[in-house]
Amino acid sequence: MPIPLALLDLVPITDQDVGDAVDASVAMAREAEACGYRRVWYAEHHNMATIGSSATSVLIAHVAAHTGTIRLGAGGVMLPNHAPLVVAEQYGTLASIHPDRIELGLGRAPGTDQVTLRALRRDPSAADTFPQDVLELQGYLGERSRVPGVEAIPGRGTHVPLYILGSSLFGARLAAELGLPYAFASHFAPGALQEAVALYRREFRPSAQLDAPRVLAGVNVVLGDSEAEARTELHRITIARVASLFRRSGLPLTDDEAESALASPAGRQVEQMLTWTAVGTAADVRAYLEKFAAHADADELVVVHHATTPEGRLRSVRRTAEALATA
Repeated sequence: MPIPLALLDLVPITDQDVGDAVDASVAMAREAEACGYRRVWYAEHHNMATIGSSATSVLIAHVAAHTGTIRLGAGGVMLPNHAPLVVAEQYGTLASIHPDRIELGLGRAPGTDQVTLRALRRDPSAADTFPQDVLELQGYLGERSRVPGVEAIPGRGTHVPLYILGSSLFGARLAAELGLPYAFASHFAPGALQEAVALYRREFRPSAQLDAPRVLAGVNVVLGDSEAEARTELHRITIARVASLFRRSGLPLTDDEAESALASPAGRQVEQMLTWTAVGTAADVRAYLEKFAAHADADELVVVHHATTPEGRLRSVRRTAEALATA
């Protein structure tokens, strides 16, 4: 059987404005729906000039109104940035408007830098209560709140499916203990992939939501008409990422500066983040994704389609799905 695919969309902001970036993301979701992807997720990031997915619930509401059947969710909401009650109300509202289409991935990282963390009014120790916050949120979305006298309205009884996102053994252990699906962020944090998945599968306890472990693993795709074309595109994408991350006086580096930065230890770390990347033709991508799914022991792949244009990302969404369908 073909490997089930999900799409992770960061709503890339390049030369266009935010409205155009959101329009491109709607087109991506519609293409993913037409091509048989199971779900589209949007990741919460803050104060990043090239990422437009900070307000996940608002974005999901818009995309849901322009699609018909595909599941939509956060991949994820950084729960320590928010009160669990507010998250339950937001996603409970979405689930009430779009039944059986909304899901919620949860992470404990800030999704930003330390300065922005303070601007979010986040308590630096908030991540310490992540397990308790997940349980509180789960209660609000279920039939019985864990906080006496407080109900999520909307939210109560919607049973929005929860996923634990992570890149370490902490998230794997928590997902196993709570009996929730586990999504490993290997598309940017490749290190502990196999160890975390093995721990999760070994320690999984069935729950009301899930009776057997389910693993989703992130992977990047850069697809071209030839391997050389795809590798050239990957280099452009890497340089753009370095230029954005290593900003000077608030401005991105020039391409020449980014090329120089890429040779530094910090620049090489950016390349390391892209360790799990399928690069090449559609056939190359198919072969890579099949091997990666086996390596990760994944039940489903969460694909980040990289290209320097919206049209390129749409083409990658379609051609990847077509290639795996013929596998």
